[in-house]
Amino acid sequence: MTRTLHVLAPGLLTTVQDRGRGGWRHLGVALAGALDSDAASLANRLVGNAADAAVLELTLRGPTLRFDAPARVALAGAATAMRFDGECVPCGRPVDLPAGTLELGALRGGARAWLAIDGGIDVAPVLGSRSTDLRGGFGGWEGRALRAGDALPLGATHARPIDAPRAPAWWIDPADDAQLPIRYCPSVHPAATALARRAWSVSASSNRQGLRLQGDALASTGGDGVSEPVAPGTIQLPADGGPIVLLRDAQTVGGYAKLGHVVAADLPRLAQCVPGQPLHFAPVDAATAHRLACAARARIARIGVMIDARLAAV
Repeated sequence: MTRTLHVLAPGLLTTVQDRGRGGWRHLGVALAGALDSDAASLANRLVGNAADAAVLELTLRGPTLRFDAPARVALAGAATAMRFDGECVPCGRPVDLPAGTLELGALRGGARAWLAIDGGIDVAPVLGSRSTDLRGGFGGWEGRALRAGDALPLGATHARPIDAPRAPAWWIDPADDAQLPIRYCPSVHPAATALARRAWSVSASSNRQGLRLQGDALASTGGDGVSEPVAPGTIQLPADGGPIVLLRDAQTVGGYAKLGHVVAADLPRLAQCVPGQPLHFAPVDAATAHRLACAARARIARIGVMIDARLAAV
């Protein structure tokens, strides 16, 4: 059965994303993908999709969507009020819905959430990924954020009779402690350790390319003008002394001085930073970064096993 997802209202910034466009950075193509790929993968797992199925990434305020056929959905990440045809439905668990309208409101406790739908968002892959590259203007749905009137194809799934919303009593909450500092491996730049001695806040000019920080400016050499490789997590220091932490839509090279690199385990937390939010940094060594990454992967794996056990019991 062919199913279509109709966008009645797009939300503030809603895009199609998957786990990203790997293997193309040597040609200048950004990674893109969900800013928290773990949350997107867990949402997919809740509805029975493969981990890399395309989802909707919501920013600050969610969209209003109409389903023309029954679907199973799950929202992971920041919480929001979800209403289906006026009835409240819960987050963090699989929810079976008949055909109808799902309204997602303002996000709470973070900047982003990921909505998975059984079968995935079935847009055409570009360079091996369905992710939207907003800067490049390709992938996802026409290379842009969703607009009212868009009609997105959904992948095939097992047909199930659903005449009213239903959801289990259990849920998942994979959120980390937001009060912990953002840990990073410092570079040899003179200002690298000073980053951790100052208080920062998130600038409203932040986006999927980078998180801009506001605070007492750091002394900057302005870089040497020679572009060097950068990646999501690289901490750059522009001439104005305000650090930038690169995210999934980051460019592949840059000439700004580099203060270090945020550890992989803490990158998902940056996806939830809202404008004005205080942010603190703590330096760690490479061995600690590796240990934190292993612990984070193990934690997500345990949650995945729990989800599978719960779904198998249904």
